[in-house]
Amino acid sequence: MPFRSLKVGLKLGVVEVGGEWAPDESEEKAAWEMYVELVTRIAVAELKPGEGLLREALTSLYSLFPTTRDILRRYGPGIARGKDGGTLSFGYIAVAVLNGALRPLLAQWHPLLGSYEATRPPDVSPADHEARWDRAAELREEINRVRRVLLEYSTLLADVVGAQSLLAAVRDTERT
Repeated sequence: MPFRSLKVGLKLGVVEVGGEWAPDESEEKAAWEMYVELVTRIAVAELKPGEGLLREALTSLYSLFPTTRDILRRYGPGIARGKDGGTLSFGYIAVAVLNGALRPLLAQWHPLLGSYEATRPPDVSPADHEARWDRAAELREEINRVRRVLLEYSTLLADVVGAQSLLAAVRDTERT
């Protein structure tokens, strides 16, 4: 029995995904798996100045690609078809988030950060070297922009599965 139909409106930078989504049971399970992945990594936690490593944040965001691929493969083509008059599916939304929000960030910043990391002297820690990068604040800002998209995506997924938002736990830990 399909879940109620949801109106979706995700802004993924220059692209917007909009329409109706009427997820079935397999899409609900896929949504739960993706939700757990999102709320348990840097993807939805604010990366404040001086906290964490930019490389680790990019690596965490990149890991959403193989995670999404795995979910799509395991649940099969049924989660990529609109149902009950819905125009959207879990598969469509998940791939749109990857290609519309994550891929542009990673395609630009992975090589830029990699080039800078290659200049690190052996006696300087990765954290200290990153802190000296003249583009570090810009990258943090971009990561946080994508984080806001992923927060919207997470909220949508929580709505689909009818879960209490676990994002409050993320925000509570950010305050401490």
